[in-house]
Amino acid sequence: MPYDFIPDRKQYRRFSYSAFREPLLETFGSVSELKARGDRPLQMTFEEQLDALIYFHLEEHTSGRHLIQTLKEEKFAKENIAPADGIRKSSFFEAINSRGLEQMLEVLTLLQAKAGKLLPKEFQNLGDLVLIDGTLIDATLSMKWAEYRSGAKKAKIHFGFNLNQSIPGKIFLTNGKADERPYVDKILEKGQTGVMDRYYQRHKNFDEWQESEKHFVCRIRDQTWKKVVRKNNIKQGSIVFYDAIVILGALKKNRTEKEVRVIGYRVEGKTYWVATDRHDLSAEDVANAYKLRWNIEVFFGWWKRHLKVYHLIARSRYGLIMQILAGLITYILLAIYCHKEFGEKVNIERVRELRNNIRNEAMMPEDDYPEPDLDNVVPQGKSYAKT
Repeated sequence: MPYDFIPDRKQYRRFSYSAFREPLLETFGSVSELKARGDRPLQMTFEEQLDALIYFHLEEHTSGRHLIQTLKEEKFAKENIAPADGIRKSSFFEAINSRGLEQMLEVLTLLQAKAGKLLPKEFQNLGDLVLIDGTLIDATLSMKWAEYRSGAKKAKIHFGFNLNQSIPGKIFLTNGKADERPYVDKILEKGQTGVMDRYYQRHKNFDEWQESEKHFVCRIRDQTWKKVVRKNNIKQGSIVFYDAIVILGALKKNRTEKEVRVIGYRVEGKTYWVATDRHDLSAEDVANAYKLRWNIEVFFGWWKRHLKVYHLIARSRYGLIMQILAGLITYILLAIYCHKEFGEKVNIERVRELRNNIRNEAMMPEDDYPEPDLDNVVPQGKSYAKT
């Protein structure tokens, strides 16, 4: 049965890690109960499982074994992250590969909503922009589900990134060979605008997205056939050299049924063609929206390099999505922390500072700990499920 969540002394501490982790406390009261299967009790609660995975990403651990050793030997991790009775390697990997996914998704959704209310919005004049792309994760040959090509295994994340607030949105995990285009409709909500590279060009989808009121800014191939319906005026001196309402595709060959707006522009000698249904934006704004697509590549690189999300803990599909979701949760916690504490976006300098503070504070004598603030630990009336 669930019980009122009363943290122990380690979670009363108003130090750096507590400030970083604080947004989680408000989510636990709404998370489904994690139940043990059969008569054997859980070796890790969901909270302990999530804490361990967050610490894995925050401290740039390189493997699950590295994390387990840290939980056993490092003062801060042993006292604040590991279960009170410790955790065996077999129990940790069993937990990651078999349970907690429902709860992890619930926490991520709640944190995304919290970040959406808290973080400032950029590019509001462009609307609700979602950058969409896929990224490959190197897999081991034993991961038979991660089909890619002969002699290589890779998994693929199909990803939506909220540009206005620079936070990750919906994700889907498949084998490396999976087509990315069908996931656009799953990632986008009604009224949002997906910003995509030319790989996502499919004229049938352009019609379907307009029908479902999901907007798009998608680069298209230079040679794409365009039947002009009418042309729009071009501003003198603009990077834009083409703005027209067209029917895309050759007759009887993958032709759009609905009209599409196409923008052509040049930057540093390179030509871009972009298809969109956003008639409310200027041609320059459409070009700018597509140029912002690079932000998702920046996020992938930062996420991979500084949170070690692509260093595999698990080999199963279940375990890998658990690790990825924990990586997203860690990033959103960092986004909230950097905004609340410093009024900044996530950056590696603040992350390093947080890591250093955690280590330094762990060395402080017990007498220097602040007194608990019981009224501000969790929202009143909330409960946290634990068996």
